[in-house]
Amino acid sequence: MFSNEDQIPLTDEIFKLLKDLIYKSSGIWFDDSSKEILRMRLTRSVQTRQFKDFKDYYLFLKYDREKEAELAGLIDVVANHESYFFREMPQLKAFLDEILPEIKEKKAKEGKKEIRIWSAGCSTGEEAYTISMLMLESGMLDGWGVEIFASDISQRVLHSARRGIYQKHSFRATDPLYISKYFHQDDNGYKISDKVREKVHFGYFNLLDSDKAIFINTMDVIFCRNVIIYFDLPVKKKVIEMFHNRLNDFGYLLLGHSESLINISTAFALRHFKNDMVYQKAVKSG
Repeated sequence: MFSNEDQIPLTDEIFKLLKDLIYKSSGIWFDDSSKEILRMRLTRSVQTRQFKDFKDYYLFLKYDREKEAELAGLIDVVANHESYFFREMPQLKAFLDEILPEIKEKKAKEGKKEIRIWSAGCSTGEEAYTISMLMLESGMLDGWGVEIFASDISQRVLHSARRGIYQKHSFRATDPLYISKYFHQDDNGYKISDKVREKVHFGYFNLLDSDKAIFINTMDVIFCRNVIIYFDLPVKKKVIEMFHNRLNDFGYLLLGHSESLINISTAFALRHFKNDMVYQKAVKSG
């Protein structure tokens, strides 16, 4: 007996059309070896809409008046939203112990007491809230204006992030101290405290939309970890250029440990800190 996922074939022709549509809309790239993965992820959408095959579903995505809402849902289905608190701790230690003091000193010389941080591709909010907790716990920027902007392409995960309620699997790298201090448990899970939440603003943003990026304030630090690995080279270059434009002079770009800017951009210098290596916006003299 075949499962429901096995009942709807995906032809090479329609696979190419679907993956090109996803790519143009989100930058997420499926190579030719990913045909079965895409078929499995989209089968439920085809069945829910009661289409007989993927061709009818593609035509719906292209021409129906509900196409934009459906495409947004499709992107949500195919995107990877894996996240948890205190992910890649050595990099977070570099941020807290080395990058923040450097920024604080530079700002103090300029007579400023504000810092802006962007969690790009924030998923369900664990990264943004981690940043907020680290800054609260350190007390380093008490009395400063702290703004953490967290964005994602999925409205569903943004809704979850705003709720701020998490299950145990989100805490697999979390010191119990942070759980007891910054969460309270109820029947639904662990809810983030208001003092952590108030530093973070969540918003929808497509990283490919460079025209709308100009409305985002310039940042001192951008976290974009484990996101660009899902893009091909042209999209990676476009997104990194956009980040460069949204960073203040000598601002920092923190990527995932499996990501680098080799063959993507020469506009950043690789800084070797005690805890980790991160990218810093290189500003030409003169």
